[in-house]
Amino acid sequence: MDKSAQTEIEAAAFRRLVSHLQKETDVQNIDLMVLAGFCRNCLAKWLTAEAQEQNVTLDYEEAREQVYGMPYSEWKDKYQLKATAEQLAAYEKRKPKG
Repeated sequence: MDKSAQTEIEAAAFRRLVSHLQKETDVQNIDLMVLAGFCRNCLAKWLTAEAQEQNVTLDYEEAREQVYGMPYSEWKDKYQLKATAEQLAAYEKRKPKG
């Protein structure tokens, strides 16, 4: 596979992941962090960092809107639940030490 095809396939897979996360609004970011070590906000941070690497202007809020499919404040109001004690404990256990 040539580099261009690989890049297109990777980009399409990323778009599919983002679309999936936009539809799975019941999946909380804290659950993603506990299970996978990343969340929607991490994806937005990675987008921002990669844009900067390529000298493209993309601020964090714009990147979050791309990932969430709406402004983050709107998504938060509609879908984000208060983390339970169990979720917070699992998150603290999962966090890297140091």
